[in-house]
Parts: sequence; structure tokens; C-alpha cells
Amino acid sequence: MPNNKSKLECEELDFLYEAILCLKNKEECSRFFEDICTIKEIKDLAQRIQVAKMLKQKKTYLDIAEATGASTATVSRVNRSLNYGSDGYNIIFERIGFEEK
Repeated sequence: MPNNKSKLECEELDFLYEAILCLKNKEECSRFFEDICTIKEIKDLAQRIQVAKMLKQKKTYLDIAEATGASTATVSRVNRSLNYGSDGYNIIFERIGFEEK
């Protein structure tokens, strides 16, 4: 018998991704994320992308933790995603024109 829960979860995620993809500008993104996430969740997401950006700039874990307020465990998790993840951060950085300096 198939596991319907995992299919449902995939459908739910697909719907979420489609919802995000239909947003047209920063204002719409802001409004959507304010509705769907808590302020802390939004700040955590923003913090992770800042951590990833600083890692790409070859900053140290301690400098990143100090500048962003992220724990070194969070810095380590983001670093693992950058090095061994699905390339999501790199896709975003490439599309927004971020260059390591």
C-alpha cells in the first residue's frame, strides 16, 4: 500500500513553491512571507542567506557569528549546504549577481 502522507507532503510543498514562484516583486514577497511566517522565521531565513554570503566571501566562522548573530552551529550548517547541498544558495547568488569579493 502506498504511503499517502509522503505524496501529500510533496503536493503541499509543490503548492508552496508554486505560490512563491508567482510572486512578482519584493513587496509581494514581503507581504506573502509576513503572512506565512513569523517574524523570527523570516529573520532566521534572512540570517542564513547573510551567513552564506559571508562564507562565500571567505569570512571566518567567528566573524560571521559576530556580524550576524548566528551561532557557529548555524554557520556550520549553512557551510555544509554550500559545499554539499543542492546548490540552492549558489543559484540565488548567481541570479542576483552576487560576486565573492
